[in-house]
Amino acid sequence: MVLIAGLGNPEDKYRNNRHNAGFMAVDAIARAHDFGPWRRKFSALASSGVLQTPDGPVKTLLLKPQTFYNESGRALQAAASFYKLPLSRIIVFHDDIDLAPGKVRVKCGGGSAGNNGIKSIAAALGPGFCRARIGVGHPGDKAQVVSHVLKDFSKADQAWLAPLLERIADAVPLLAEGRMDAFQTRVNCR
Repeated sequence: MVLIAGLGNPEDKYRNNRHNAGFMAVDAIARAHDFGPWRRKFSALASSGVLQTPDGPVKTLLLKPQTFYNESGRALQAAASFYKLPLSRIIVFHDDIDLAPGKVRVKCGGGSAGNNGIKSIAAALGPGFCRARIGVGHPGDKAQVVSHVLKDFSKADQAWLAPLLERIADAVPLLAEGRMDAFQTRVNCR
């Protein structure tokens, strides 16, 4: 089994914010792979399904923590503990201001790079989980970072965002197999 979480904020006013790129990614995965309905579980919305990989089907739990972005660790800890998942089977999609818009980078372990949601998860689980960082660009001024990530994606952003979410959903079986480099290559080719 693999747990794929997306980070974001639960209220409707945040739905299209850059900070909700993780929610958008898991929503795209759920739609593309016919996952079950979202249900409240683990202080999150959870959807179960199966990802078909060349090595066979992989049972998958998608998770959207409802604890707000900066407290995401509580939900992931509850789900990981319930299913007794090792950190290597946990993948977290989140926005990243240090990546160019539309770029995705995947790595397992490492620091938080100042991301409070990742800090929360690392404090709850340890640092060994995998992160799929979705580039949303930097506003150019450190003082504007919070307002930048809490603003909606612009209409111009939709030109790269919608196709990127489709590529993420199409390539996610590679993540379920642990083929991080292949996933990253497929998602970033355009």
